[in-house]
Amino acid sequence: MIKKVVATGLLLVLAWALQAEVKKYTLESPNGKLKWEVFADKGLHYSLSYNDRLLVAPSAIAMYTDRCPAEAWEQVHITGIKRKSLTETVQAPLYREKEFTTACQQLEIRLNNGFSLLLRAYDDGGAYRFVANRKEQMTVENEKAEFRFAEDFEAYVPYSTNPKDPWNMAFQNFYTQAPLSEYKAELPAFLPVTVDAGTVKLTLLESDLESYPGMFVRGDGKNPVLRGEFAAYPQETFKNEWRCQEMVKARQPYIARVEGKRTFPWRVFVVTEEDTQMPVNRLVYALASPNRIGDCSWIKPGKVAWEWWNDWGISGVDFKVGINTETYKHYIDFAAEYGIEYVVLDEGWSDPKKGDIMTTIPEIDLPELVEYARNKGVGLVLWAVMNVLDEQLEKACQYYADLGIKGFKVDFLDRDDQTAVELVYRIAEMTAKYHLFVDFHGMYKPTGINRTYPNAINFEGVFGMEELKWSNPDMPLYDVTMPYVRMMAGPVDYTQGAMRNAVKKDFRDVYSSPMSQGTRCHQLATYVVFDSPLVMLCDAPTAYRQDPLCTRFIAGLPVAVEETRILQGRMGEYIVTARRAGNEWVIGGLTNWNERTVKLNLDFLPEGEWQAEIFRDGLNADRKGEDYVMEIRKVKKDDVLELQMAPGGGFAIKMTNSQN
Repeated sequence: MIKKVVATGLLLVLAWALQAEVKKYTLESPNGKLKWEVFADKGLHYSLSYNDRLLVAPSAIAMYTDRCPAEAWEQVHITGIKRKSLTETVQAPLYREKEFTTACQQLEIRLNNGFSLLLRAYDDGGAYRFVANRKEQMTVENEKAEFRFAEDFEAYVPYSTNPKDPWNMAFQNFYTQAPLSEYKAELPAFLPVTVDAGTVKLTLLESDLESYPGMFVRGDGKNPVLRGEFAAYPQETFKNEWRCQEMVKARQPYIARVEGKRTFPWRVFVVTEEDTQMPVNRLVYALASPNRIGDCSWIKPGKVAWEWWNDWGISGVDFKVGINTETYKHYIDFAAEYGIEYVVLDEGWSDPKKGDIMTTIPEIDLPELVEYARNKGVGLVLWAVMNVLDEQLEKACQYYADLGIKGFKVDFLDRDDQTAVELVYRIAEMTAKYHLFVDFHGMYKPTGINRTYPNAINFEGVFGMEELKWSNPDMPLYDVTMPYVRMMAGPVDYTQGAMRNAVKKDFRDVYSSPMSQGTRCHQLATYVVFDSPLVMLCDAPTAYRQDPLCTRFIAGLPVAVEETRILQGRMGEYIVTARRAGNEWVIGGLTNWNERTVKLNLDFLPEGEWQAEIFRDGLNADRKGEDYVMEIRKVKKDDVLELQMAPGGGFAIKMTNSQN
């Protein structure tokens, strides 16, 4: 419910409307629904409307530098404009669809201070960015980015989890839902942030973040306004003793040092009339810099047998389980048995306290493991702390690529200041040079680098399954909220696949024998609902072998798809997703802790008879989360499936054309 107030933004609209001499420049989307207005009057301001309804009231934006400080922006004026229509067909390897076309109207506003403002209006959102046209390098002291909402809308806000140093944390938290005026002023929030305006939702994101800090937003606890904030440039760093992770000890009084001629990140406003449009919005990907690595055919997505979440939890074997060669051969055997493409060697294969990625522990014979895996048709992935890999980056990439390693899972960045963002780009570029993919764990939200470097195959920045090892949150609620908000930014390394599945009253956080919240079918459905070109099977081979039916289903689901649709859903309640890979369709449904019946219309299927392999919650899944039913049915496009989901439940379906 929207709290009705006389917003400061509306008063500003009236005040500026009375100043007839202020020239306003407008830009509308191709369908005419979305409209920007920009004007210069004691600074540069914009507003954003949709369907003739004001969403963002006049808000100030600026780029304060040592060459153009705040007082200079007070005197800024517009020297010229240029308009154009843009249409682009985007090739999107490993994205939620293989190819798509975008169309927008663009307005370039030239200013008298060496900057231009570039605005775009799409049918499903808008974006603006600053462009610098100066000769000399600049120090960016701060960027002014205001979002003065027209009413006191409800907002879904992921606060920083570190009150002492909010810029140093893992970018994973639940969404706090409250009116904008009740936003906690003590803490900034990381993006994306979704604002519910009733008839539409407006989501703030950013794209093409390169050599510049990521944006946070902060409210004032009184008004429906958010303001951009940025981590300052690191002045002094140190390494912690546990993992040699680089931490910031002191920061400079500015946010960035940049070249005089460059573009700055896009500030993105996604506008959605239906919740089902949210998880498949393309603007972050579309606005990012195009592919810089050329041929992507060597990048192989897939599934990963993972040991860390299950704490190397193998049993019933004749060797001592641990971080050793015998244990990893067991994981490789399991992966080969089920057609799982990769095994990751997570933290411990190299002593993290030594900070040397070129040296393995004595218990690991890495060349032997690589050869063993190669003979089994399995690839190996190595875990590393980001700055530790960066310190020997080309040496490590060349050595491990020559050895036969397929990629890195890099972890514990936990920052998005300028130097952290530059580190991410260095790793993406160098791994691509040696045909290695990279899974960015311990990472800020994606901002389109997976378009620029398609070997950047997945990202954390999500409140994933690992949290259930030590906490008891409301995970089913998060699972039907996150796809609508966070997944707009890009794929998620959520690390699902638990085979111990607890109903609400039975869940306990157990570090060495962790469990999931909700049902077995809820876990299966996440492999369809969540965008994950590289996706973990988080449980132990012992647990998966006890249920080969589910395990083979997970292993057989596609991760590279040509098309994604959200068939039904409402943010915070439930979601039903369909994906097409070739002539195969997979459908996944998730619900929160509320029991729910879904009537699934199959009219998206092509003509013909289809075989549906259906995993759904069993009759007693509300008492025992591992209860499920698997059935195989013949279906056609005019059929309707009625599927009941238990509390915290779900369903997963694979459909193949029975004539193929």
